[in-house]
Amino acid sequence: MTEPSASLTRTVSATDGLTASRTRIATARRGTLVRGVVGLIEWSRGAREGAEAAGRWLSHTVTPAGWLVLALASAGLALGWTFGWIEAVVAGVASVALVAMSVPFLFGARGYDVRVRLSHERVVAGETVDGEIEIRNVGARTTLPGRLDLPVGDGLVELGVPLLRAGHQVSQPVSIPALHRGVITVGPPTAVRTDPIGLLRREHEWDATHELYVHPRTVAVPATSAGLVRDLEGNPSRRLVDADMSFHAIREYAPGDARRQIHWKSTAKTGRLMVRQFEESLRSRLAVILSLAQADYASDDEFELGVSVAASLAAQAVRDGRDLDVVTGAEIPRVVRGRMRSIELLTATTPRGLLDGFSRVRSLEHTMPVEEVCRLSVEASDTLSLAFLVCGSQVSLGRLRQAALSFSDQTAVVAIVCDEKAHPQRRQFGDLNVLTVGLLGDLAGLMLRGVQT
Repeated sequence: MTEPSASLTRTVSATDGLTASRTRIATARRGTLVRGVVGLIEWSRGAREGAEAAGRWLSHTVTPAGWLVLALASAGLALGWTFGWIEAVVAGVASVALVAMSVPFLFGARGYDVRVRLSHERVVAGETVDGEIEIRNVGARTTLPGRLDLPVGDGLVELGVPLLRAGHQVSQPVSIPALHRGVITVGPPTAVRTDPIGLLRREHEWDATHELYVHPRTVAVPATSAGLVRDLEGNPSRRLVDADMSFHAIREYAPGDARRQIHWKSTAKTGRLMVRQFEESLRSRLAVILSLAQADYASDDEFELGVSVAASLAAQAVRDGRDLDVVTGAEIPRVVRGRMRSIELLTATTPRGLLDGFSRVRSLEHTMPVEEVCRLSVEASDTLSLAFLVCGSQVSLGRLRQAALSFSDQTAVVAIVCDEKAHPQRRQFGDLNVLTVGLLGDLAGLMLRGVQT
């Protein structure tokens, strides 16, 4: 008994051989049990994850027709073995064989390299964009014929992929109609592999997507340097400043005044430091305010007319190099409606960037009325020289007058009412100019005749 205890004590630090041997034996047994339990837990976890993965694969791969065939196979084999029906067994075996023969058609979905090319990424509403899809077999084996799905906005373009040998490629033309203003997402392309009967289906999606900007239709309008802006620019305002071009008066020096504005003759005459005071000159800062409220427009076409009018004015202002604010109302959640005020500004330094912003504009059910939008616009920028207010036919004259009162007397306000059923006309209500536009082509003539008078 001494030799076993001695052999056991060599693995443990202890002086009592017997005690050490017993303790070591218990620990080894406990460790084996723990490892077994941990292994069982890990195996069960792996089995569960494998079952879940298999379930996801089956749900994504087996079509409804495939599930029907599998159900028939299971029922045929079960009934055949239970009741000895040879016909049922044969039907079950045939169904299983049919599903098995469908599996090879799923291979090769990842062997493609797909590239989508568009002739243009920016078009005007109503045009058509031509594109090309290049499909290359980058695998080492020949791929069976398949299908390629290309999402285009809310639609789907289906393209057939022929049998491709390794390294070969094929190009498929695609035509995208850009009928309406907006941003169309093209892609991502998805390779679809399925058997001739449609029992199994496998998809592989690429990450490549393209955004096609469909700009609103615009027309050339008279340069904003003409008309009101030309008459206003450089003229003195009623705002007093310390330095500008238009002299106003002489006043006594105050701490903080620039010494270069000291008027020495008046200083010598009065014996006190006197400085010049000026009136701030008007700058041609424009604001284009577009109402997005659905209730302000009689139809969707009328709203699109409003967007085109606002985009035409804003794009011309950018081309003229004017300081510009494009203001719209923001969407307000229903739960905070009436307690929240918010506007959005479209900022861009180029006409293309500005029109990209107009492509994303949409009418809103819950937003501020145009009068509130004008008030916030003035709070955001109180140095406006000219403000264009674009709205629909459902905005009354009283609301237009109320909106115009939000601006200072240094700001000329022009309201443009979009009404597809009305004839183009210009009306004057005090300091408020109201232009009625029935067609987009009416805008240039009204701006040329009305604003300059």
